[in-house]
Amino acid sequence: MDDRFPGFQSSRLVAEQQPGDNAAPESVSELAGRLKRMVEGEFGRVRLRGEISGYKRASSGHVYLCLKDDSALIDGVMWRGSAGSLPFTPQDGVEVIASGKLTTYPGRSRYQIVIDRMELAGEGALMALLEKLKAKLAGEGLFDPAKKRRLPFLPKTIGIVTSPTGAVIRDILHRLEDRCPTHVIVWPVKVQGEGSAAEIARAVQGFGALPEDGPVRRPDLLIVARGGGSIEDLWSFNEEIVVRAVAASPIPVISAVGHETDTTLCDHAADLRAPTPTAAAEIAVPVRAELAHNIATLSLRTQRIVRRYHQRGSEQLAALVRVMPRRDALLGPQRQRLDDAAARLSLALERRVATARRNLDRHGHALRPAMLTQRLAQARAQFEGTARMLAQVDPDNLLQKGYVRVTARTSGKTVTSAAEARAAGALQLHFGDGVLEAKVERTSGRAYVSREQPTLL
Repeated sequence: MDDRFPGFQSSRLVAEQQPGDNAAPESVSELAGRLKRMVEGEFGRVRLRGEISGYKRASSGHVYLCLKDDSALIDGVMWRGSAGSLPFTPQDGVEVIASGKLTTYPGRSRYQIVIDRMELAGEGALMALLEKLKAKLAGEGLFDPAKKRRLPFLPKTIGIVTSPTGAVIRDILHRLEDRCPTHVIVWPVKVQGEGSAAEIARAVQGFGALPEDGPVRRPDLLIVARGGGSIEDLWSFNEEIVVRAVAASPIPVISAVGHETDTTLCDHAADLRAPTPTAAAEIAVPVRAELAHNIATLSLRTQRIVRRYHQRGSEQLAALVRVMPRRDALLGPQRQRLDDAAARLSLALERRVATARRNLDRHGHALRPAMLTQRLAQARAQFEGTARMLAQVDPDNLLQKGYVRVTARTSGKTVTSAAEARAAGALQLHFGDGVLEAKVERTSGRAYVSREQPTLL
């Protein structure tokens, strides 16, 4: 024992039981268990106010975070069941009031609160959360005015996402019926409370997923609507899941949430914001009576324009007729030229007939029978002389005198030289009493003509 520190004993190499030791040493787990029981028994359930820091949602669905103030910090965990029922999405920097059971986590020697309920710490915290989310989504371009689409002028089908009960859906349907009856499809959802944001987002996505040619026609326009209320009542339309669904909708969306003074993030993401649900119905469709009046007005204007053009054309035609020359003045010279040509034609025909008659009289004596007989005899004699001449020059007549005419077998062309015979190969020898087949063979550089036995040429 060290005299300078009474009761202090120096460490030994191997632990031994010392005088005065009443119990064996306990394990770390035993101490951690005692601390856990003591903390849970002493404090039990607590309610803490603090700012969220280090918020993280695990793949299991559990939420891990810290609650802090100016000088202290405590770990917190929220199991999946409790986290799924939160009416808002927690974010770092937002002040909340968390209720739960204080305990320890022996694995890290830390104390923590197991949160089963968490609420925003007043309207100021709610607005701070709203501004953070708004800045985040605006930075991603979800509110970009350039992405807003024009609404269809006269939608054939309108999809409405709202509560099936209450005055909102009745007001919209009555207003549509008064202005211009249109086919309406209502997707009923909860518009506040636990799970309402997820239902609204699924409804918007469900309308967008409908096929254009399916049994349920995809709407040409969507109206997301809710009546007025406090910022807490309208909070579902500020949830990130709803805002992203509206911004990503393939169908143009009108947001009609709350009264004219109410504004939600859904209004910023939609293609158009209506101050009230009734105003959304007025924006969605034109007034049928006004359309009919406009059509009638345009029809009358069209008729007046047609009549005016017709009248103006008639006036212009009349003016042209007045300055145009008379028909007799235009056609008189042509008629006179026609009469002159007809007279000249008659005289020409008479002269042509007289000339033909004179020629016939002059040559008529040549058509007498004696003259025709004489000319026929002369023609016969000339023909016979030509036939005798052809017989003398016919090459086949020479075959009777021992000559042979050689032709190419394929073309039938007369062969007149050895080169042509070698080129032809197969030949026909024409004698006076028939034809023999022959071919040219090349043997030792000399050409032969043969049928059965080669014969030297």
